[in-house]
Amino acid sequence: MSKRLVTVSLFLFLASISLAGKMKPEPDPVMPDVTARGRALYEYDQAAWHATDAVQATHPLTQLVGRCIARKSDAGWTVVFGHLNERRDGFLVGYEATQGATLQDFTVNKLDPPREDTSFYLAAAKAIDTALQDFHGEKRPYNVAVLLAPPDQLYVYVIPAQTRSGIYPLGGDVRYLITPDGGTIIEKRQLHEGIMESNPISIPKGSTAAGGYHTHILSDVPEDMDVFYVLTRRPSIPEAIGTPNKKVYEISVDGTIRELKM
Repeated sequence: MSKRLVTVSLFLFLASISLAGKMKPEPDPVMPDVTARGRALYEYDQAAWHATDAVQATHPLTQLVGRCIARKSDAGWTVVFGHLNERRDGFLVGYEATQGATLQDFTVNKLDPPREDTSFYLAAAKAIDTALQDFHGEKRPYNVAVLLAPPDQLYVYVIPAQTRSGIYPLGGDVRYLITPDGGTIIEKRQLHEGIMESNPISIPKGSTAAGGYHTHILSDVPEDMDVFYVLTRRPSIPEAIGTPNKKVYEISVDGTIRELKM
């Protein structure tokens, strides 16, 4: 990789050198908002992934697919596929996938003619376009996700896509805060700098992986994508994060964050 500004080290915390053995987590989780957004991103990614597989299994018409946008309600996730109309005042939904009992189970409905949406999906599609016009990443695939942000604003995440089985990219990700109509960037937050793709965790015979570790240079706290990374990675293990202010945080396998103390 051309950038190494995010230092990522996935290693085994063996008993003799265990960081966890030297440091103890504070009893109460911290930064619940970061955990909540990271969990929502993970669910969004899972919903988009499995809904896309379900739509592809129906051999969809290319002109009806277009942009993929997910949204969660009390009933679960709904993922729509479509595109903006020529006037950019409506989002034409060609396929709609609704969640079943799990995030791996989606039922697909083809909408012919497409249904025009003028609320969330319209704003989300415009927000994605607004973010991507600003974003300048590496020559590689990226995923986008849109989450609601108070008050009635939108978060758009641009995230390096996983391209190889067992290789989980971390870094090179940006979160945009965008106006409710999707047209204007309010804030741009670079979550990590360069992208690091570590090899799959190799565990020596007779040992178990207790956790991974990486350092931040852009912020003094864990980011939404750190939680997403821990929830996505397999095998599922915690991640310790060192920050410029000399603090160390641990993200557990359920996404909760605790500060480690000596």
